[in-house]
Amino acid sequence: MTDYIVPLILFGTAALALGRRENAYALLGQGAAEGLKLLITILPSLILLLTAVHMLRASGAVEALSGLLAPAFHLVGIPPETAMLVLIRPISGSAALAVGADLMAQYGVDSLVGRTAAIMLGSTETTFYTISVYFGAAGVSKTRYTLPAALFADFVGFFMASLTARLFF
Repeated sequence: MTDYIVPLILFGTAALALGRRENAYALLGQGAAEGLKLLITILPSLILLLTAVHMLRASGAVEALSGLLAPAFHLVGIPPETAMLVLIRPISGSAALAVGADLMAQYGVDSLVGRTAAIMLGSTETTFYTISVYFGAAGVSKTRYTLPAALFADFVGFFMASLTARLFF
């Protein structure tokens, strides 16, 4: 079914344009040009964010910080093994998926750490990425209340993921 969705959408768009007697190719070209303009506005933020993530991981800063925060995570009920996931998830989704896969490979998917990591990946957001991309695309430069509110929501997601993994599995 999913193999046919994109061709059906393209066919439907072309048929609709023909029915309205519009130039479908010109409209698609115009949409692509607008997409490239959007890419130009977003690209600097993406490059900066991805470079910062790579530098933090390569320098060992994330591992050192997760080691320091592990006792605090233990106090609030979050498995200390997931500290690196908690730190990297708001920054990079792909890095968080890699950390989650490592945790599941090391501890098992049915372990408390594996279940907690899976729930954390599904119930939290890549906050900094989302803010930089969507706000950059919309031209919003003042994110005064957005960042603290989003990080608080991520913390609640991490805490509830840990609680859910303990209670229901």
